[in-house]
Amino acid sequence: MRVIVVGNEKGGAGKSTIAVHLAVALLHEGARVAVLDLDQRQQSMAHFFANRARWIEANDADLPAPMGVGDAQNLDAALNMAANCDFLLIDTPGADTALSRAAHQRADLIVTPMNDSFVDFDVLGVIDPLTLDLVRPSLYSETVWEARKLRAAERGRSIDWAVLRNRLASVDARNRRRVDERLQTLSRRVGFRVLPGLRDRVIYRELFPFGLTVADLRANVRPVPVSLAHVAARQELRVLMADLGLCERPPAVMAAE
Repeated sequence: MRVIVVGNEKGGAGKSTIAVHLAVALLHEGARVAVLDLDQRQQSMAHFFANRARWIEANDADLPAPMGVGDAQNLDAALNMAANCDFLLIDTPGADTALSRAAHQRADLIVTPMNDSFVDFDVLGVIDPLTLDLVRPSLYSETVWEARKLRAAERGRSIDWAVLRNRLASVDARNRRRVDERLQTLSRRVGFRVLPGLRDRVIYRELFPFGLTVADLRANVRPVPVSLAHVAARQELRVLMADLGLCERPPAVMAAE
C-alpha cells in the first residue's frame, strides 16, 4: 500500500480538491483506494464521498467508490484497515496538528497544493520583505523535512514530495516568475518537486457537490453539460497523475482552451 498525504498548513489551497481528484482517478485506473479525512472541522473529502455514494445510488450509476477507513483519530487503525488496498489517500487540515504530523511521517508521497502567489508561498518559505529573497524554509517545510529524515532512517528511502502550483490562470506573468524563482530556490534547498496542478476551472467546482470528478464523465454520467473545456480538464488531470507517477502519461497533451 502506498500512502499519499495531501498537506498544506493553509486553508483554501485546494487540498480537498486535489485529494478527491487523485482518489477518483486512481479508482478509474483499477486501483483499490482507501480514503481518510483528518480535517474533522471541514470534512470536505468525507462530504464529497458521502455525496458520491448518494448520487451513485440515486442514479444507479456504475462508478467506483473508495473504502472509508473509520475513525480519523486513530491513524494506526486506519492504516491497518487499508492494508489490503493499493493506496491510502489522506486529506489533512489547514493547521499544524499531531495527527497531521503523524500522517506526514507515514507518507510515501506528500502532495502540497498552493495557489500561485506569495500568500501561499509563505506556507513553504519566509522571504525578505525588501528584496523578496528567500530567507529560510517555513515551519511546515521543516515539518516535512523531519518526516522525510525519519522515513529515510526507518526504511532506507525518503518520502517523495511534490508541490503543485494551482490556479495558474489567475496570476499575472511577473508575479508568476517571482514565485517560480523562489520556489525553485527553495526546492533545491529542501528537496521537493515543483509541478503544475489544476487550473481554476468551473467544472471542478460544478461536479464537487455531486461527489463526481471529470474522471467520471461519460455518456450516462453527465450531471452538467459537457464541453471541450471538460475534455481539457480530464487531460490536465491525467498529466498530473503521470507527473506524480500514478499512471502512464497520456499520448498527447491538449492545448489549453
